[in-house]
Amino acid sequence: MIYHLPTKLCEMFLNEIFRKESIEVLDQETIITIQKFFENNLNVSETSRKLYVHRNTLVYRLDKIYKLTGLDLRNFDDAIVFKVAMMVKRYLVSNPTKI
Repeated sequence: MIYHLPTKLCEMFLNEIFRKESIEVLDQETIITIQKFFENNLNVSETSRKLYVHRNTLVYRLDKIYKLTGLDLRNFDDAIVFKVAMMVKRYLVSNPTKI
């Protein structure tokens, strides 16, 4: 469905979602944390075990993501919005002719 959206609409969506900061401010460690968090169905305890970090460290990272993006990934609705935004961003990056 995303692939059929006009590029301009995709860019507007990303600008709307990431008003505070651009998605590019997320470093590799943060991206991996987010991916693992999604893989573990937003379960903080399980994700911290898989990442080999203390639960409080993961909570700190999730708070950092919230401060950067305004999206609390522990909230299902925010997690869905973030996931779709990442898919849109990946689509735009993988098709440079569309940007």
